[in-house]
Amino acid sequence: MKKKHIAIPAALLVYLAVMGFIGYGNYKDGSFSALHYYGTMGGTLLVIVVLFFSLRKRERLRREREDDMRNNERNDEK
Repeated sequence: MKKKHIAIPAALLVYLAVMGFIGYGNYKDGSFSALHYYGTMGGTLLVIVVLFFSLRKRERLRREREDDMRNNERNDEK
């Protein structure tokens, strides 16, 4: 898969939205405090954002390394 930096965080965002929707009922009933509910949602969102940027950087470095290897192979053929 070429766009892992988009697909994986997007899937996790969908999962977070579903879990947030399910947990919202418990929050409204008073089972969770606002800090617990929103803190968990915010913390998870922060982790997903960090994951997005780290995967994007990893794919960029991989692409640069592959380009360098191709350029080196071309130079070796000459």
